[in-house]
Amino acid sequence: MVVAKKAAYEQNRQKRLEENKKRMEQLNLNKLAQALHTPKSSPMKKVKPKVPKQPLDPSSVRRSSRVADKPPPNYKEVGVEPLGLPRRSYQRRDLLNRVYASDEHRQYAIERAEQLQSSLDQDIPNFIKPMLQSHVTGGFWLGLPLSFCKTHLPTRDETIILVDEEGNEHPTKYLAQKAGLSGGWRGFAIDHELVDGDALVFQLVSPTTFKVYIIRVNETGDGDS
Repeated sequence: MVVAKKAAYEQNRQKRLEENKKRMEQLNLNKLAQALHTPKSSPMKKVKPKVPKQPLDPSSVRRSSRVADKPPPNYKEVGVEPLGLPRRSYQRRDLLNRVYASDEHRQYAIERAEQLQSSLDQDIPNFIKPMLQSHVTGGFWLGLPLSFCKTHLPTRDETIILVDEEGNEHPTKYLAQKAGLSGGWRGFAIDHELVDGDALVFQLVSPTTFKVYIIRVNETGDGDS
C-alpha cells in the first residue's frame, strides 16, 4: 500500500517536472535566466598620468600687441619721493622722562611773554602760544589760534617760515583745515630744546613768515636759570 502511494507520487512529480520544462522552453525562460546571470564586462576607464606643473617663465608670458615692443614691467618696490618739506632725522625723546611745568612756573612764563608782546609793534599781528607736552614731545603738533588763522593766514595749505631770534629760518607745513603746523615744527621744537611750560610769541612779519620769540619756563626774569 505504502509502496504504491510512493510510486504514484513519484510518477506525478515527474509528470509536473516535464510539464514545467515544456512551459519554460515555450517561454524561452532558460535563455533569459542565463542572460541575467552572465555578468557584462565593463571597459576600464583610462586615467591620464598627472604631469607636474613647471614654474612660469616671465619672459614667456604672452603680451598684448599694443605693448609687445615695450620692455616688460618691473613690479619691485620703488622708493617714492616725499612730498612737501624734506624730512630730517631726529632722535626720539624718551616720553617716560617727561617733565611737566608747575602751574606757577607756567603762569610766570606767560606773564613774561605778555610783557614782550606789549613791546612789539602793535600794527603787526601776533599771539602767544604756551607749550604743552603734545607740542614738544610725541606727536609734535602745534595748533594755532583759530581766529588768528582765519583772519591772517592762508586759506589753503602753505609753507610757513619760522624765524628764531638769531635769524635762522625753519620751514614748516601749515595745514589750513586743521589750523596748525605739522611737518617742520618737530625740528624747530627739538633744535630749540622747547619744553612743557615755555611760552612762545609769534609775530607775523609777512603773510607766510613768523618771527618767534621764546620765553623759557626755567629761566627767571633776570635771565638766570
